[in-house]
Amino acid sequence: MSDAKETFLEHNKMNTDVIYETLTSKKRTYEQKVLDLAHCAENMLNVLPISDKALHYFSTGAINDLFEGHAPYRPRYVMVDFDLFMKQGSKFLRLNPPKNLDEAIFSLMTLYHHIPSITNFPVYLGNLDYLLDPFIKDLSDDEVKEKLRLFLNFLDRTIDDSFCHANIGPKETRCGRLLLEVESTLENTVPNLTIKYNSKETSDEFLKLAIKTSLKCSNPAICNDDVNSTYYDSNYGISSCYNILPIRGGAYTLTRLTLTRLADETNDIEEFINKILPEALNCIADYENARIKFLVEESGYFESSFLVDEGLIDKNRFVPMFGVTGLAECVNSLLKDKNLKYGRDDDADKLGIRIMDKIKEVVDSFSALYTPLTNNHFMLHAQVGLDSDKGITSGVRIPVGDEPESFRQHLIHSSKFHKYFPAGVGDIFPIASNVNNNLDAMCDLVKGAFEAGVHYMSFYSADTDLVRITGYLVKRSEMAKYFNDEAVIKQTTALGAENYKTNKLQNRKVRMC
Repeated sequence: MSDAKETFLEHNKMNTDVIYETLTSKKRTYEQKVLDLAHCAENMLNVLPISDKALHYFSTGAINDLFEGHAPYRPRYVMVDFDLFMKQGSKFLRLNPPKNLDEAIFSLMTLYHHIPSITNFPVYLGNLDYLLDPFIKDLSDDEVKEKLRLFLNFLDRTIDDSFCHANIGPKETRCGRLLLEVESTLENTVPNLTIKYNSKETSDEFLKLAIKTSLKCSNPAICNDDVNSTYYDSNYGISSCYNILPIRGGAYTLTRLTLTRLADETNDIEEFINKILPEALNCIADYENARIKFLVEESGYFESSFLVDEGLIDKNRFVPMFGVTGLAECVNSLLKDKNLKYGRDDDADKLGIRIMDKIKEVVDSFSALYTPLTNNHFMLHAQVGLDSDKGITSGVRIPVGDEPESFRQHLIHSSKFHKYFPAGVGDIFPIASNVNNNLDAMCDLVKGAFEAGVHYMSFYSADTDLVRITGYLVKRSEMAKYFNDEAVIKQTTALGAENYKTNKLQNRKVRMC
């Protein structure tokens, strides 16, 4: 056995000490312990072929499987066709098609409980406004809002992981407006919300209401529907943090390349781009294909799922996500002798573009197993990061502290890099609280950014309890409890608290408009 393989297996081995620490933890809830113990069991298996070169990159942190475990037995992200579910109900769950709002909400709540994912909770809850709007015609606004309040609070209290997403828009509906009005009073971390903004379909008033709500409770984020609807035959949803994925499918897997760690392999730019980068990308492609092969051919998931039997998902609509993170520090490392910085200097940004061009060229040359929807191509995704990422900036973002002085320049920079990531990319901006008085300007800013090529953006007020960490939401008050060694309801609070502290996210540049 090679040294790299021994290191990798030792690092990932779930021994009795780890299991005992999990069992006796005073900072985990019962449900969190159960999920962690399940991961321990999964990681005791070793069913995937991994080359020595890939094991080397795993051991250095250049490649990361993002907690998927050593034996795939469910897709990472599942995007159920909720529209079909509402029309036909579910024979397996003994649910008839709903006839009123109470039945519609009950049906969704029931189905959510049976949707798997890497987090063991649903990562996608559907386009809630479109799903529920047909059922509210005979109800007053106050009646609808009370039912929505209970529904949203149920989701927040029972889905113990903030990697959970619901969508609204692009067309304005009565239910969409009421959802935003209710959301602004709750300040929940679940679900993460995104409004799909379409230049031809979304009214300025609906967009302004979404922005106003976001400045109150950090929800919703805003997606450029004009661009993202061009993928996956226009039938897509936003899941987890900001993963753009096909409805009635999802993502088989997501493995990421941490460019920051890969740059440690050499100081030579040409060697990095032409030798080391393609080599690492090839390792990820082989590893993801091994995961897909086991999931499709051996796990039995697609043969045993009622979601498949009832047409709510189709394995032919699943894709593999090819994650990229840490571009900023990679560029800065390769240019350290010139003291140039990503996001600040043109030559640094040009190197970033050259690296992304190479990544796209190489990844596009690979063939992914069981992926007919994208003609057997992997889908690039700007991965948001982990709590263990010290000195690694998420995706292709600019590091905290290096942001341009001008908000406009920051957005122009984002537009140069968002185009590479059909499976999702985004930027986060804390906004001064007084901007709430100038929603017209914020509306124009969003539309201008999308016209320039930005794919996805999110705001939060600089003084709100809710903050976006890398793409998901965490409460400052809950982070304080975590740091005080108290148990907290959301597993993602631990991830968010460590990331918030380590990467000094409280120092993000507050933007004016």
